[in-house]
Amino acid sequence: MPQSHKKTIRDIMECRNGSFGTMVYECSNCRNLHFIHCCCGNRHCPNCQQSKADQWLNQQMEKLLPTHYFLLTITFPQGLRELVRSHQRKSYGTLFSCINEALKKLAKDTRFIGSDRIGYLAALHTWGSMLQYHPHLHLIIPGGALSDHNDQWLSSRQDLFVHTKPLEIIFKAKFKNAMKKAGLLDQIDPAVWKQKWVIDSQSVGQGQNSLRYLARYVFRVAISNNRIKSIENDVIKFSYKDREKKKWKIMALDAMEFIRRFLQHVLPKGFMKIRHYGFLNPNCALSIEKIRKLISFIHDIIALFTEIPEPAIPGIKCSHCGHNLKFILFVKPEPRGKPR
Repeated sequence: MPQSHKKTIRDIMECRNGSFGTMVYECSNCRNLHFIHCCCGNRHCPNCQQSKADQWLNQQMEKLLPTHYFLLTITFPQGLRELVRSHQRKSYGTLFSCINEALKKLAKDTRFIGSDRIGYLAALHTWGSMLQYHPHLHLIIPGGALSDHNDQWLSSRQDLFVHTKPLEIIFKAKFKNAMKKAGLLDQIDPAVWKQKWVIDSQSVGQGQNSLRYLARYVFRVAISNNRIKSIENDVIKFSYKDREKKKWKIMALDAMEFIRRFLQHVLPKGFMKIRHYGFLNPNCALSIEKIRKLISFIHDIIALFTEIPEPAIPGIKCSHCGHNLKFILFVKPEPRGKPR
């Protein structure tokens, strides 16, 4: 078992049991002490992700541009998934880089935008609702690009960023070439390259709804605690959504199969599942404010951006009298050795 899997199992088992330290609070009214164990912070732990999702959404909302947006979804075909699962770091990284190259190539075509200086956010997901392995990439793309000299905004059509058919062809060719260079091509069924690869593109308006949709998944793990209905006799029952019938159903899995399905979604250590490209990359020389002005000039509009407040963080209340708690001290945990 990979070390990352062992660490994830251990972190989840020890989350909020004192293994990561304890925060001590005192009630400002009745003086009762409260001991709150710290969470593990593992990105695959279902207890630790909601606050991160709220913070991330707020940050992305601050970067929204006054233009139309597209939501692009790229899914690995079934015939590739076994290889991808066995070579995750290489395959996932190649997925990001190849779709970036393919998008830039098409965007430069004057039939679409006429510039490859695009920008977008990309997020990797690997699961379906039954915990099956289903690697796919979501992209949220502003509808346009910067000119070569960064002095003009070139807008795409309202209903089309690029055509998905040529995008599929270019992406598939680039991915195949990357697998050949990596020495993995002979492990792939040749029929895969003749199959249709699913690339879906939707016009989504101003982008806020897409960000809210994506935020629900970016920091979500393969399964949340509230979907687990029972654990009895080494059988775990959990709810899943039947996409065809649009109904929630219950699935029962042997404990070891449940763990196996969950662990296949643990990403390689240090792998970045959320990436910003082009003018949305933090290292871009052009600021978001400058890009907003360029877009506003092109569309002959004045874009008014109000400051988006940080989400309110409710104070911790005393369970005895309901008054606010005051932080007193942090109790360090015992040193943890490496998981065996």
